[in-house]
Amino acid sequence: MQKKKKERQSTSRIFISNFLHNPSAVIGLTIISLMILSAVFAVQISGAAPEYIDPINGRLGPSLDHLMGTDQLGRDMLSRVLSGGRQSIYIGVLASFFANLIGTILGATAGYLGGKIDAVVMRVSELVMTFPQLILVLIFVSLLGQGINNVIIVFALTGWMTTFRLVRGEFFSLREEAFVEADRAFGFSKPRIIFRHILPNTMSPIVVAFTINVAIFIIAEAGLSFLGLGVPVTTPTWGNLLTAAQNPVVVDEYWWLWVFPAMSIAIFVLGVNFVGDGLRDVLDPRHKSIIAKNKWKVALVSRLGRKK
Repeated sequence: MQKKKKERQSTSRIFISNFLHNPSAVIGLTIISLMILSAVFAVQISGAAPEYIDPINGRLGPSLDHLMGTDQLGRDMLSRVLSGGRQSIYIGVLASFFANLIGTILGATAGYLGGKIDAVVMRVSELVMTFPQLILVLIFVSLLGQGINNVIIVFALTGWMTTFRLVRGEFFSLREEAFVEADRAFGFSKPRIIFRHILPNTMSPIVVAFTINVAIFIIAEAGLSFLGLGVPVTTPTWGNLLTAAQNPVVVDEYWWLWVFPAMSIAIFVLGVNFVGDGLRDVLDPRHKSIIAKNKWKVALVSRLGRKK
């Protein structure tokens, strides 16, 4: 038991060390952490509640009193952007988690068992993928109605196919490995082989798919809210803030009403992508070996150049 604990601690330390030595991962994690903390402490940072209305100070430009200006009703845009980030990040993370959960379970089961189960699940995924995702989202939203939880359910039901295909492909290649044959020889049950022995070896594509889906769902939420089909307008999200600024007059004269929400989406998605790239480099041994080979080649070429 102590040896296993020491091995786990050593592997976790190696993972953390490799992650912290990846510049893009550190930058992305810093961006995400700062934006999440800002969203959590939105009122304390801005000094104003996002729903506080002050009609006298409506549509004021950025200043020392209001760093991101005010909207049409005099509400502080800094507070609304930070509070909107709280809802948008919540939707993106939870929707990505449930979409990955569905895709992982289906991909692991279909990839290991194969046969009719794999054929049925593949046909279902192909059927779902034949429709554009936006059309499916609009259909589900019209059936379930608006709301944060409904948007999460819709994204989860329409966004599991990519994870499913990645996990299924990994299981096809791993189910014939020697350690799986040994598990079968020992008489381990299929669920134990699938979820305790094979699944941990497929975490790299799952983690990368999770980070990509977070970014995709945040952008999708903004698009749905912009169309008036996502989260209710009364709830501040980055998408709803952009929706309130879609008037051409607002776009031309009151630029701060749409620039800051759009920048928040772009910066957070950029941070998520950086973290995803860093996790891919740390978790995927094949990718690390390719990088090591390339570094060796670069070092060799530079040494030869110096000798010449």
